[in-house]
This record gives sequence, structure tokens and C-alpha cells, in this order.
Amino acid sequence: MPKKEYLHFYKRDNLNGKINKMKDSQIKEILESSKTIAMIGVSSEKKGEDRKNLKRKPANVVMKYMQDFGYKVYPINPFAEGEVINGEKVISSLDKITDKIDIVDVFRPSKETPGIANQAAGKESSVLWLQYGIHNEEAEKIAEQANIKFISNKCIKQEYQRLFLKSNPVFPVLKN
Repeated sequence: MPKKEYLHFYKRDNLNGKINKMKDSQIKEILESSKTIAMIGVSSEKKGEDRKNLKRKPANVVMKYMQDFGYKVYPINPFAEGEVINGEKVISSLDKITDKIDIVDVFRPSKETPGIANQAAGKESSVLWLQYGIHNEEAEKIAEQANIKFISNKCIKQEYQRLFLKSNPVFPVLKN
């Protein structure tokens, strides 16, 4: 079995094009031109869970980070509709957003992404972004057919940090 470091490198920089087809310049242009993000899979407070744990959930950390850099982020979680996370009211589904969505950012298992890709196409979103560790060829085909840019297996927060040379802690919401 390959070492974990090798697998990390392989997932991030797979040269066969199956995982990352976007060049840095294309991703940078997407991040520069986008203003709104629908973040599917933000974590909600579970019954009896310490509220501080909510701040540590990856989707919530990424949401807060992108908000801090000027993006309007719509949190989506059907089981948390109406809750407030990072100052935004949680919406149950993508189709309930009336504004134009530039990026649909997905924190859900790969098997769920084709349905999300269809929803993104219905909303005429510009980009379908599957977070680190998530890739689905069917979702990619749906996005391509709908003329939606497709990014998978990359963290939008890490790409923003890397491409714009922002120096913030990995978990900025834990500063306080």
C-alpha cells in the first residue's frame, strides 16, 4: 500500500486529468468573478452537542472563511432548515434560493453529487465545486452538459489561500 503522503499528492495532482482538469489560472478567475456560494452540507447542531463543536466542522470552517473574504454564502442542510450558522439562515435545498448562485460547493458523499449537479444545472450556476476527497464522473458529465465548470477533489478555502496568498490559520473560526 502506498504511503499516505503519496496518496495525498496523487489525489491533488493526478496528471491523468480524471480528478483535476482546471488550471490554477482558471480557478483563480472563478474565485475572482464569483460572489455567491451555495454550500451544500453545512453541519448543524446535533441534539446535546456542544455548540463549540459546530465551529470546528469542516464545512462551517470553510463557510466562515469564505464569508470573511466577501462571499455571500448560503448554507444548505435539509435537516437544519431555519437554524442560523455563521450568521446565515440555513436553507433546505438549492431550489429555495432566489438569487443567482455562482458556485455550488458540495460537502456531501460522491454518490449524492449527480442529483446536486442536476439541481445546479436547474439553477444555472456557473460552477459545481466538489470538496476535497469528492469526485463523481456522472456529476462531471451532468455539469459539462449544462455548461457548468466542474472542480472536484479541491477545497475552495485552500485554493483561495493558495492562489491569493492569504495567510490565515487553518481554522480561522477558532481564533477567539
